[in-house]
Amino acid sequence: MSKVIVIGANHAGTAAINTLLSQDPKPQVVVFDKNSNISFLGCGMALWIGNQISSSDGLFYSSKALLEEKGATVHMEAEVTAIDFKEKTVAVNLADGSSVNEPYDKLIIATGSAPIIPNVPGVDLENVQLVKLFQNAQEVIEKLKNPEIQNISVIGAGYIGVELAEAFKLHGKNVSLFDVMPHCLSSYYDEPFSIAMDDVMRNRGISLHYGEKLLEIQGNQKVQSIVTDKGEYPTDMVILCVGFRPNIQLGNEKLAQFRNGAYLVNKRQETSIMDVYAIGDCATVYNNATDSSDYIALATNAVRSGIVAAYNACGVDVESIGVQGSNGICIFDYKMVSTGVSVARAANLNMDVAYVDFEDLQKPEFIETENPTVKLRIVYDKASRVVVGAQMASYYDMSMGIHMFSLAIQEKVTIDKLKLLDIFFLPHFNKPYNYLTMAALNAQ
Repeated sequence: MSKVIVIGANHAGTAAINTLLSQDPKPQVVVFDKNSNISFLGCGMALWIGNQISSSDGLFYSSKALLEEKGATVHMEAEVTAIDFKEKTVAVNLADGSSVNEPYDKLIIATGSAPIIPNVPGVDLENVQLVKLFQNAQEVIEKLKNPEIQNISVIGAGYIGVELAEAFKLHGKNVSLFDVMPHCLSSYYDEPFSIAMDDVMRNRGISLHYGEKLLEIQGNQKVQSIVTDKGEYPTDMVILCVGFRPNIQLGNEKLAQFRNGAYLVNKRQETSIMDVYAIGDCATVYNNATDSSDYIALATNAVRSGIVAAYNACGVDVESIGVQGSNGICIFDYKMVSTGVSVARAANLNMDVAYVDFEDLQKPEFIETENPTVKLRIVYDKASRVVVGAQMASYYDMSMGIHMFSLAIQEKVTIDKLKLLDIFFLPHFNKPYNYLTMAALNAQ
């Protein structure tokens, strides 16, 4: 029987473990995770913190007991300290204080990512918080019960920072959101979309401080203020959300790496060393929009990479079909989704692109019930006219539309093919001249 060791039972690791245990015959599966819980859905953390869901129970979809019931051997609070690729063993410190060298036939590394901690004075003060793990969220929720905590500064206006800013505002706190960029969500959206979300947050009372760099966190044991290059702001709690880095401490001197340090893998999730796979936030993906390896840390990518690695570890040849980085966010009911590259990111990658914008009502004008507008941008390659990105925003849930654009990028569909795409019409759902095809018809 082949033996597969999985390091990490996060989204990617859990997907790999479940896939390994579904094979016939199933391999011997041994799991090591340094945390005390499995499969926490961090993407639902802000909902829990903001009391939009009543408890964290639904944010877990697996456990040590469930995986062991399927046949895995699972060691929690167990830290892998080294990998010997030549001897094919991993060195582990177990929860009981003992250490073992565990042999493997195949190894799947799912070490995930870790929050970036700014190199500024004061990050170790009380009430300076990270929000990544279940335990982090627990701690923040407990501290929010303290009536002395009224002013909260969120550092970083990416997805997690924006979601947490909303969560704290729902608690009635005074929330300030800081970022060095000129707008929120700049990694995924172009300026018109970022500005629209900025307006949503500003109108709900969140104080936006963009183009500001954090220099220092001040206080006497407990945080009292933050200092940026634009001024000093009193605060009772600081949330650090400046980004994440891949966890690549294990074997990074041996395994090939991407420019940000992530393990470089092929479409089978294989690393540069035979029988060793890397999945999830610690590894690269293949980006169909750029036709190159990339780092896109999203839970959906992690799950797919875990499935692909598990099949290959069992001898079933499966290749990833690549990703587009499809993503979404909903803040105060305003919804934004995107896939592929934005115009701004395309420029950074020296991609020669054009784009078309279109905005229209979701349903015909004669509809007398709620009928929000939808904002759409399609990005396409100038020479080939192949679609390489799309962004959508509305108070209406138009999110399923982005899946069409994701498939279009994957399959190299041109903007011109979308012009006469067969899209049904019914007033309950949409307009006869649908904004998806109208945008394409307006492309130059």
